[in-house]
Amino acid sequence: MFDQIVGLVKQQLGNNPQVAAAIPPGKEDAVHNEVAHQVTTGLASQLVTQGGIGGLLSMLQGGGTTAGNPVIASITHNVVSSLGSKFGLPPAATTAIAAALPGLLQKFTHKANDPNDHSITPSSITESLTGMLGKGGLGGLGNLGGLGGLFK
Repeated sequence: MFDQIVGLVKQQLGNNPQVAAAIPPGKEDAVHNEVAHQVTTGLASQLVTQGGIGGLLSMLQGGGTTAGNPVIASITHNVVSSLGSKFGLPPAATTAIAAALPGLLQKFTHKANDPNDHSITPSSITESLTGMLGKGGLGGLGNLGGLGGLFK
């Protein structure tokens, strides 16, 4: 699933000239991978708090794919912080990239809910994100004290 998210990130950021211009030359792949990592990690952490994949997708749909949605707000905060600290991107650049996240997550949600698109499915999301939980892929969250295995 990570590769599909990287593809969505490249598409979303690359199609926006303001965002593409904000990424330093030669660092495009690293920035795309970092944004995808932050999106994936953010979705994994929200998987638990939203009550599983159904709750997460419902929150992304029902809460709208806007910056006011708590899932998107959390991911956006982490992306801005990470890009600023890891790549030294100025606030104008991180803000431009963050502004593209709602559209990216809208495409992600649409793909996950489209029965004719098998590139990202609810089951593949669950498998990928719970794999992160079980392997401690969430940094300080680890495997949630062993709870990560309950979602497999």
